[in-house]
Amino acid sequence: MNARATIPYVEVQSTLGAVLAGLDGHGEKTLAIIYGDREVQQGFHVTEVKAGSFTTLDCGGNPDAWQETVLQVEDIPSEGKPQMTAAKFASILAQVDSKVPLNHEARFTIEIGRPGEPMCVFDVADLSIEDDRAILTLGIRAAICKPRHRAAQFEAASCGGPAATSNCC
Repeated sequence: MNARATIPYVEVQSTLGAVLAGLDGHGEKTLAIIYGDREVQQGFHVTEVKAGSFTTLDCGGNPDAWQETVLQVEDIPSEGKPQMTAAKFASILAQVDSKVPLNHEARFTIEIGRPGEPMCVFDVADLSIEDDRAILTLGIRAAICKPRHRAAQFEAASCGGPAATSNCC
């Protein structure tokens, strides 16, 4: 979970279970979320948790399927309320899990934005614990052509040998 998402695209996937395990024992700490070039405001609000199951076909005609837990966060000022703690965050997810079962091993995605701004999609790139807070650092979720991405990975793995055909439309 310590990989950084950077350009060029580096796939970073974290799970809900990994994030909750990392927060375990740090419930009293405030939770900060860093995304893009900003830190979430102290009044951030978890607006929705989605348990998604996706079946797709990429541009090369390759089928794929996966599950994902998507957390939607509104980045708003505190209005006098204390910042959310790691324990409160975990209790929100536990409450959702009791009503809508969440796959703790599924990819964990965070959709976040401020009112009036476009919502952006991120993966959890890092979870660090400081003296008084837990920090989720989010990494980019880039749009990619999966066949071309797989071909580039194959080429890199084969030490610069002939690249596999991307089979993109």
